[in-house]
Amino acid sequence: MSATAPYAGPSPIRRPVAAAALLAALLSLVFGLLLAGAGPASAHAALTGSDPQDGAVVDTAPKEVTLSFSEAIAVGDDSIRVLDPSGKRADTEAEPKDLSEGGTVRYGVALHSGLPDGTYTVAWQAVSADSHPISGAFTFSIGAPSETTVAVPTQEAGGGPVGVVYDIARYAAYAGFVLLVGGSAFVLICWQRGAAALPMQRLVVRGWLTLTAATLAMLLLRHPYTSSGKFADAFDLAGLQSVLDTKPGAALVSRLLLLGAAALFIAVLFGTYARREDEREKKDLTFGLAVGGGVVAAGIAATWAMSEHASTGIQTSIAMPVDVAHLLAVAAWLGGLASLLVALYRTPDIGSAAVRRFSAVAFTSVVVLAATGIYQSWRQVGTWSALTGTRYGQLLILKVALIGVLLAVAWFSRRWTGRLTDPAAASEEASEEEPESEPEPEGAPTDVDPERAAQLARQRAVVTATKKKRIRDADPERSGLRRSVLAEAAVAVVLLAVTTMLTSTEPGRTEEEAAGGTPSASAPAAGGPVNLSMPFDTGGQNGKGTVRIDIEPGGTGSNDLHVWIDGSDGKPMDVPELKLALTLESKDIGPLPVVPDRLAEGHWSASGVQIPMAGDWKIDVTVRTSDIDQVTIDKNAKIG
Repeated sequence: MSATAPYAGPSPIRRPVAAAALLAALLSLVFGLLLAGAGPASAHAALTGSDPQDGAVVDTAPKEVTLSFSEAIAVGDDSIRVLDPSGKRADTEAEPKDLSEGGTVRYGVALHSGLPDGTYTVAWQAVSADSHPISGAFTFSIGAPSETTVAVPTQEAGGGPVGVVYDIARYAAYAGFVLLVGGSAFVLICWQRGAAALPMQRLVVRGWLTLTAATLAMLLLRHPYTSSGKFADAFDLAGLQSVLDTKPGAALVSRLLLLGAAALFIAVLFGTYARREDEREKKDLTFGLAVGGGVVAAGIAATWAMSEHASTGIQTSIAMPVDVAHLLAVAAWLGGLASLLVALYRTPDIGSAAVRRFSAVAFTSVVVLAATGIYQSWRQVGTWSALTGTRYGQLLILKVALIGVLLAVAWFSRRWTGRLTDPAAASEEASEEEPESEPEPEGAPTDVDPERAAQLARQRAVVTATKKKRIRDADPERSGLRRSVLAEAAVAVVLLAVTTMLTSTEPGRTEEEAAGGTPSASAPAAGGPVNLSMPFDTGGQNGKGTVRIDIEPGGTGSNDLHVWIDGSDGKPMDVPELKLALTLESKDIGPLPVVPDRLAEGHWSASGVQIPMAGDWKIDVTVRTSDIDQVTIDKNAKIG
């Protein structure tokens, strides 16, 4: 803005710089708060069980190792690896067998025959149905536990530097989609003369370039992101081919093809359409561009819906089109907001009619966002406890709060919009006050040097632009609208960051189901494995030790129970008698007796232990170390 602007305030040159710094600071703050202390984002699928179980000690070597998951997954040749104590492969290194039946997702790998006793490590890695990688590791022992040279992986799939870059590309893709679709919609619906404005053209083209570059980066990084975690594998042709065979890979390729169609749309919008002067022809072309552009935009949005959270879980046939509508509404609102900000700061002639039309578009977008957002929240969260007790639910609360702030700022923008005057009228008023330029003196030479004429034309253009800028800056309503729209854009940047993180976080409904909060109709509630450790002392010789208990899956219904007893020296300890009882005192249920069978020295097991109801169960353990030395100890555990 000119330094002679009639209203007081900060330097107009410094204000955009300060605003940009504020945007960067806000974005950094949100990413820091959401990422600090958090591991890689959890995915939709989760390991629900294994055979042998984690920590189990079996008498004889099993023929295979099987893993069960809560949702469908994609596996590869090395998705499940079994390593012996020395680190050598104990499995046959074949592709895992799909052993799924009914609603159970289970995969297994065959083991070599004649495996020696010792502790074996099972390392697994797969891709969840919503495109996010999952991984883990556990151990079991044959005969008796032993030392092992295998280090259990500490970094989950999707983490490390590759995961960081992939997440940045994911955010850039959403931002590019918002600018591309929202900017184009703003020009077609709100301000058709803006098609000839260079700042608007740059905004939409940059959105296209950002989305294209981010999509290419995600396609190349997809293989190392879901497997090795090494940047060098981005150009592994075999890995790239395996990505193309997956649903996320097909979605990324489809997005690139649709971006080719989008490039043609941009060329027509800012080429033929911008130059068209005949109103009837322009109206027909507007309709064609709106229909064609809408189809392309919906197709690009569908590439997210077909490969992420909407494509798995309950009611996918409803969730996917709802997700498309949600993404288009976000783009129309936030992308239009960015376009309005550029128009207000970079172009002097956007009229009040265009601003009011965007206000109507924004209102419609908010209504669509509210309707689709309520459905998505119910589908992904399900319960109030999941809303407040899961990471997904907490991010969702933050997103809703940011939308509330954005709507509050938008209310102020709407007030400024009601006061806005057209720049044409202001220009006419200013022209009446401007002194007329002096006429050319008589007898002046009519032949002007072409170079001098070009210089004069440039000078006149600068004077005209300066005059328009001064008129624009002198409008307090327009200045107030610019400030409020800039504040909206700052909140929108943070909102987009939170939305991106929601797409890579395990939905609250599935996280709670895996934890036993909301059991499905076809399966017992699972609260996660229960692990207890209780010291005891029977009072006799060698009567001190520790009882360790594992209950899996730790929910209502059938459970497997394992008990280990370690002596005071930490070594497995055999006892003549071991009994357990479970009591739910709040409901007067029990004691329910459990008599486990001895599997190996210091290890007992009982399968099919029925727990009828979720609650805080008291577990009594009776240990007898001699004919006369016996003790009963107890501890409470939350089950289900």
